[in-house]
Amino acid sequence: MGISHQALARLISGGDILSKLAVFPFTGEVFLVGGAIRELTLGRQPRDYDLALSDADDLRRLEQFLGRRSFLLGKKPIQTHRIVTEKTVLDVTILEGTIQKDLVRRDFTMNAIAFDVRRGSIIDPLGGLEDIERRLIRYPQRDTIASDPLRMLKAVRHFTALEDFVLDPELIEAMTSSRALIKITAPERVKYELDLIMLSDGVDRGMDILTKTGLTFELFPELAALREMDVEKRFSLETFGHTMLGFSFLHTRAARYLPDPLSVKDVGYALLFHDLGKAHTYSYDYDKGLVHFFHHERLSKEIAAIIMERLRFSTQEMKRITTLIENHMRIFLISSSDATEKAVRRLIYKMGDLTPQLIALTLCDMYGSSGGEENPSTRQVIQNCGAIMAAWHESKEEPLPRLLSGNDLLAAGFKEGPLLGRCLDTVRDKQIAGEITNRDEALKFARGFLKKK
Repeated sequence: MGISHQALARLISGGDILSKLAVFPFTGEVFLVGGAIRELTLGRQPRDYDLALSDADDLRRLEQFLGRRSFLLGKKPIQTHRIVTEKTVLDVTILEGTIQKDLVRRDFTMNAIAFDVRRGSIIDPLGGLEDIERRLIRYPQRDTIASDPLRMLKAVRHFTALEDFVLDPELIEAMTSSRALIKITAPERVKYELDLIMLSDGVDRGMDILTKTGLTFELFPELAALREMDVEKRFSLETFGHTMLGFSFLHTRAARYLPDPLSVKDVGYALLFHDLGKAHTYSYDYDKGLVHFFHHERLSKEIAAIIMERLRFSTQEMKRITTLIENHMRIFLISSSDATEKAVRRLIYKMGDLTPQLIALTLCDMYGSSGGEENPSTRQVIQNCGAIMAAWHESKEEPLPRLLSGNDLLAAGFKEGPLLGRCLDTVRDKQIAGEITNRDEALKFARGFLKKK
């Protein structure tokens, strides 16, 4: 049995924000709407609140009451005024017509519930509370998606974030038939929803429904070539398939290595894009009966950069993600046996602060390929990942000092140019390998290197 209207009204009224608003002298009608009611019904604490006001002047009064000015979100005809305080975020819309009309235009029935702040009553014309009880994500009307195609991604985002919820079959059918509409949505809005999906514990379920509805290939048409290659070559270990399966391990076996929750997003995108180049680098060695994808990581990096440009990723995001893609084979390459200390040090120097993310990506890739099963090869990789992680922590506590700078080489009489950079990189590489241990040895090697070149 779900929560009654009366019990929900009492729960909402007792909250810190709503108890203050209940006594505020609004001129018009004021309603709490949207996800906050859903969250309270599920026994959660909302992070923000949506208000609908019938009188636009009440927005100015609310700003004065809270001591904060609002700023606009979205475009006409529906605009949201956001007010941010130390404790919460209020999103305010001005009603055009009745609250019932406003609720019908909302994205999902579970978000189409209102609380009349002045009267303390629940308004639920579409059966949203019943759908919450049934754990059902359902749209209010057929043209919900056509009016804002981003709602297809919002449906997936809710599906990944709300445990035990399912998508209504009619909604899935509408998403499938309307999937091409996602292309007319602003890239920034698409990226925002994809970020939330990546950060969700249910990202694997989200990626699965994106693929089943065809949205994956509308958003990332470059991935279609991978799936087509799997079918054409009849791969038992599918390139696209193992990528999708890898998401099952992103928040379980991989995230424990990450320094912060947000870094899982970079790993998720790197996983999604890491094998894009395989569709264009396939070759078959008939003598040995082996399939090869030589240098696919380089092409994957280039294709991923094009996708991220299209979806307005930030420059720093692109740099981190493409670095992970370009290096996603490195841990596998040093894991044919116990990773040598020299190889581990070189990897850490190459990856720097992205070392934990590379470990997480490696594990997702590996478990996606093995179906989550353990075998001697996976155990070897896991062992080496542990050694790499320990060495990375040690390097953070006692970083290697830089033995030489460009100024040192200029002072020694060498001319400025790209060769100096190559020399410094070589010195650093030998320092990491333990072949150079002090400044005198570094300078001696540099003189010989530059004179020889």
